[in-house]
Amino acid sequence: MRTHLVTGTAGFIGFHYAARLLRAGDAVVGFDNVSDYYSVSLKRDRLRQLEQIASLPGSGEYQFVEADLADQAAVDQLFSRFRFDRVVHLAAQAGVRHSLSQPRSYVHSNLVGFLNILEACRQQQVPHLTYASSSSVYGANRTLPFAVTQNVDHPLSLYAASKKANELMAHTYSHLFGLPTTGLRFFTVYGPWGRPDMALFLFTKAILEGRPIEVFNHGQMRRDFTYIDDIVEGIWRTSKQIAAPSPNWSAEHPDPSTSSAPYRVYNIGNNQPVSLEHFISVIETHLGIPAKKTYLPMQAGDVTETYADIDALQQAVGFRPETPIEVGIGKFIDWYRGYYGC
Repeated sequence: MRTHLVTGTAGFIGFHYAARLLRAGDAVVGFDNVSDYYSVSLKRDRLRQLEQIASLPGSGEYQFVEADLADQAAVDQLFSRFRFDRVVHLAAQAGVRHSLSQPRSYVHSNLVGFLNILEACRQQQVPHLTYASSSSVYGANRTLPFAVTQNVDHPLSLYAASKKANELMAHTYSHLFGLPTTGLRFFTVYGPWGRPDMALFLFTKAILEGRPIEVFNHGQMRRDFTYIDDIVEGIWRTSKQIAAPSPNWSAEHPDPSTSSAPYRVYNIGNNQPVSLEHFISVIETHLGIPAKKTYLPMQAGDVTETYADIDALQQAVGFRPETPIEVGIGKFIDWYRGYYGC
């Protein structure tokens, strides 16, 4: 039985990944500050679900630590209590739009918190650190599909900049201390137990309540929507495969996704961008209710299209996300109706 540290277990992706590990019989130590960025009750319900899963026969042991990643003493105490076979860092201050009004929270959680994780992993000599990056790092890049070999030096929000900074910080620790690190750039994750600030949740709630939905950039947007089970599978496979130095890496022609250090970066996306209008139409179909739409201009910090090149991921771990939105949205709406009783 391996012991995994999963940060952000009260969050959307961290909850699902911890559940996957527990069902496989592995031990999980969860870590989260249960912030009030969105519904604390939803986060507490996720945590209760993990406790229930851990109580089932054949499940792994689960322990939860409620503390802040930016609290160095709390992180150091965590690593002194447990010996981790893998660390999967999924906790972060999320949200592009929120970063426009609350920039300091991103420095606190995404930079200071990540540094504490890196330093603790170095001190304990953790075999492999896997961490969440984001498709937002591609920023002003318009070369589609987005590939991990492309330059990502033009972020359009502080959230994106913090995720790019995480990749740079990880490489530094991989280079200086030999810490194996793998960064995963997630593309618009959705599914049951999802975040209330994401489009699918917002649209579903508004349509059921008879309110108009806000459609930005007048609907002229495309997203590589990726179902949560595919994200979890990608994390699980890449966490198992410890990052190693690339024998073909060249300082004269550097590939930013690999290194002479034990460092890797991968995209995890569905590789099938979908128009926002079609996304909304699938929600309408599953709900059986037409949406009232308010068309608005593009928001600051947003991008018009995301599209993941996942060849590197497939070559490395033999996996390609493939859940169509018609299936994934249906599962989300089934969960939403059950959870909220509507």
